[in-house]
Amino acid sequence: MSEMANTDPEGIDAVRMTWNVLPRTKVEASACVIPLAVSIAPIRSHPDIPTLPYAPLRCKSCSSALNAFARVDFTAKIWICPFCYQRNHFPPHYAMISETNLPCELYPQYTTVQYSLQANPDPNNPSNVPQLPPVFVFVLDTCMIEEELGFVKSAMKQALGLLPEHALVGFVSFGTQAHAHELGFSDISKVYVFRGDKEISKEQVLEQLGLGSAGRRPTAGYPKGLQNGHSNTGVNRFLLPASDCEYTLNSLLDELQTDQWPVQPGNRASRCTGVALSVATGLLGACMPGTGARIIALVGGPCTEGPGTIVSKDLSEPVRSHKDLDKDAAPYFKKAVRFYDSLAKQLVSQGHVLDLFASALDQVGVAEMKVAVERTGGLVVLAESFGHSVFKGSFRRMFKDGEQSLGLCFNGLLEINCSKDIKIQGVIGPCTSLEKKGPNVSDTVIGEGNTSAWKMCGLDKSTWLTVLFDVSSTERSNAPGTANSQLYLQFLTSYQDPEGKRMLRVTTLTRQWVDSAVSSEELVHGFDQEAAAVVMARVTSLKMEMEDGFDATRWLDRNLIRVCSKFGEYRKDDASSFTLNPCFSLFPQFMFNLRRSQFVQVFNNSPDETAYFRMLLNRENITNAAVMIQPSLISYSFNSLPQPALLDVASISADRILLLDAYFSIVIFHGMTIAQWRNMGYQSQPEHQAFSQLLQAPHVDAQMILQERFPVPRLVVCDQHGSQARFLLAKLNPSATYNNSIDMAAGSDVIFTDDVSLQIFFEHLQKLAVQS
Repeated sequence: MSEMANTDPEGIDAVRMTWNVLPRTKVEASACVIPLAVSIAPIRSHPDIPTLPYAPLRCKSCSSALNAFARVDFTAKIWICPFCYQRNHFPPHYAMISETNLPCELYPQYTTVQYSLQANPDPNNPSNVPQLPPVFVFVLDTCMIEEELGFVKSAMKQALGLLPEHALVGFVSFGTQAHAHELGFSDISKVYVFRGDKEISKEQVLEQLGLGSAGRRPTAGYPKGLQNGHSNTGVNRFLLPASDCEYTLNSLLDELQTDQWPVQPGNRASRCTGVALSVATGLLGACMPGTGARIIALVGGPCTEGPGTIVSKDLSEPVRSHKDLDKDAAPYFKKAVRFYDSLAKQLVSQGHVLDLFASALDQVGVAEMKVAVERTGGLVVLAESFGHSVFKGSFRRMFKDGEQSLGLCFNGLLEINCSKDIKIQGVIGPCTSLEKKGPNVSDTVIGEGNTSAWKMCGLDKSTWLTVLFDVSSTERSNAPGTANSQLYLQFLTSYQDPEGKRMLRVTTLTRQWVDSAVSSEELVHGFDQEAAAVVMARVTSLKMEMEDGFDATRWLDRNLIRVCSKFGEYRKDDASSFTLNPCFSLFPQFMFNLRRSQFVQVFNNSPDETAYFRMLLNRENITNAAVMIQPSLISYSFNSLPQPALLDVASISADRILLLDAYFSIVIFHGMTIAQWRNMGYQSQPEHQAFSQLLQAPHVDAQMILQERFPVPRLVVCDQHGSQARFLLAKLNPSATYNNSIDMAAGSDVIFTDDVSLQIFFEHLQKLAVQS
């Protein structure tokens, strides 16, 4: 097995489970408090996953794919499905199968295999499969100041240069009105104008663009005459290969000015984001239904006109806050969410993705657009300006090829099969339920539920989904050692890869049932605390959005107390006797940091920021999501190598540099003495080379994180007692505050807060957990 598998907690299958052995009955499962959940990256690449050039064999009863756990009768050429025990015959082309001659999917180490599916190849020339080009429609906001528009134009030009030559490109710009640009007509610029103040249906978009039923014909692969003729297909007029329209688009961008409509003093600009996105969606639906396409929205402010409006034009009226949403005092919010919900349905039915790049000092409506971005599997980046490294770096990463590329794939479909005693409650993450009912679908719904199949219009190699399960069995019939002591899960993901090929990834897992009433030892050792903390964060965020008046802090506290009462060891009513098994020892600390995190504490964050943080929490891998909840801290000093430090104010010292990775931001924090020496310029004196290297080290490590993360985090470099030091202090455990700083070491710091520290939190937890 490769080196990667040893260091990689997700393993070759890219799977993390909260419980790796499962309680036998519904009652035992609910006593475990932490939900039974599987986090999976449906298409993450790994060098040890084989790609097979044929389609998989499917069970005729439950349609699960042939896998390493199937029992095979080599003489009768039959395989028995581990999910439904159906006997299936091998087809003739498997005639040579034997114990010593196995097909790849039956090897025990290949629990994940990938199939390359050819779409109706030409029998005379099988390599001539029509491969569909990816499509990118840029939707650009022009209601910005000159400087911002300049930044976003140059980013777009750079992106055009990075796109694959055969990729199709379209362009819509908007301000008070929406403009669809006809790129196929390069002699003069030809623009179709849409009013920004009223909702527009897909039919009206097509009518106005001349793409009504008469001017449309289905396109498979490349439409004929794409390069030269200006026939009436919308693909020839509005969507052109990047290599053909790069010059046209660049000159169009050079001429593009900020929105020319006058804005009355004391008013916001009139911006019709909703209409522009409707036009782009309608255009793609007419030209490229069912193929991989992305709408890339570049938005610089709030929508104030037409559908999707989030605030009035009057500047004296502020954009809605969390308080307004709680008190139902945000007049535009629900209507805008309904609009984006219907847009999401249209995009999902077409198989298209909405990506959102929002850059503004105030809010732009990410909270309203969240539903459309998340259900289509779109990417989202929130920055302060289009000139900021967060936007520029992330936008470039989206189109970049090679090692750092995101590997954008299209048109994904996830299906899940599972053993009969387990049922699917739903999925949290970037996907949409396809409402496919079946015997393994639970009545309880969490997230996108009521189904065993989900649509993922857009996905990439770092997309993760969390599937929540329900144990449905009520009896403990299965003694260990019988075939029934194992349970099986299978994830089938079909998708279109960046080259346009259809692929199918199949991951089959097995886990053991355990009778936790008899022994909870195995259960405890199968617990994954990091995965559990992340799943709790995702469920909490979902409940905060869906349930009115949900008190997240109390809910988390009650569940943590239940976990400690069940899995801790103690004498009744004696807090000092309390100990936690090492498999659970980090969990309370994760919960402490989750209670203080931006996912639960919305005070100080706008609804846009909260929506942004939660969307990223739901699509990231467990390791990264754990860093969002509990940041990592590394300390650099003269007398030792860089080493992890406690996430505590006591880690601050005058002669240390700290590097905080909080996922959304990275902070390099210089202690007081270090900052003074740096200001005196010691690092440029030859005799202080060690100091110069010490100053460099955290920057080198920070650059490595910045290079491989999407969205690119914000980098903050600050000094102790400086104004930016708050970025670090806000994340540290306040073990020393203004009212208990007696035994502080010289050169360390205090935090001005009334929050409880981890130690006090833990003392209270012990007291409550041991109560009879």
